[in-house]
Amino acid sequence: MLDQQPNLDLVFQALADPTRRALVERMTHGPASASELARPFEMTLAAILQHMKVLEVSGLVRTTKEGRVRMCRIEPGALRTAEDWIAERRTSWERKLDRLGALLEDET
Repeated sequence: MLDQQPNLDLVFQALADPTRRALVERMTHGPASASELARPFEMTLAAILQHMKVLEVSGLVRTTKEGRVRMCRIEPGALRTAEDWIAERRTSWERKLDRLGALLEDET
């Protein structure tokens, strides 16, 4: 579990930025070129590419060069890692709250 921690940290760090979350959201609809991804934002293509680099390092996104176009695709495995981590915490806390609820009911 500890060997997965740095990747999980990078995933959450990458998703902490609203621009990167918007880029990830767009790529969930399918692959897109870097210029297509940059279009709705009021920032330069270079700035978008910096965001893409963070997403790529975190494992959330894979980019490939197709001719003169850089295509960007979501990597669902990294999202699944974060989802699994959150689900484990949620399950643990739900059990604890259920036990607390049962204990409080028994005392009344």
